[in-house]
Amino acid sequence: MIHRLFTGAAIVAAMVAAPALAEQVNGRHAQNFALTDMHGKTVHLSDYLGKVVVLEWNNPGCPFVQKHYRSGNMQKTQATARESGVVWLTVNSGAPGKQGHMNGAEAQQFVSSQKATPTHYLLDPKGVVGHAYAAKTTPHMYIVDSDGTLVYQGGIDDKPTADPADIAGARNHVLAALKEIRAGQPVSVAETRPYGCSVKYAN
Repeated sequence: MIHRLFTGAAIVAAMVAAPALAEQVNGRHAQNFALTDMHGKTVHLSDYLGKVVVLEWNNPGCPFVQKHYRSGNMQKTQATARESGVVWLTVNSGAPGKQGHMNGAEAQQFVSSQKATPTHYLLDPKGVVGHAYAAKTTPHMYIVDSDGTLVYQGGIDDKPTADPADIAGARNHVLAALKEIRAGQPVSVAETRPYGCSVKYAN
């Protein structure tokens, strides 16, 4: 027990002390961050050490995001993940005045209208976390395992189009990775090319 607690504390320290990387690297501890969610609560990634975490970069105005939400695919992916105890953090790094930027009330309306079930919808209007993770597109997906290690980054699936009809024949990389994690196996497809609209950063 002491060893486990020490290990957990060391991982938290590593996450907190992580430098502002230009890009997150699979197999390394994911950089810790603190963002305010749509209800005004401050959320730290390190709050969820010991749990698997999915990060989803979001822009409601993006046709590629709309593909997955209007079809219900993103909501189904969220629900399946959360049923197995996964924490789902949706991140909006759109800058004020840019497509997809939302305040807390607008984010609440989006989540409610789409019947989405993220653990938190996080607001990153200055793009600090988006840049730290090198989030390039919406959606851009990341998975952090229970040890705080980044184990997947890339697209939600292998059909890089805005056509909902392509979802049926797609490989959902997120669900496939989560299944392997639950089975105690390494993620076989750990990195793919993200697709979608560019994240609308301030600069």
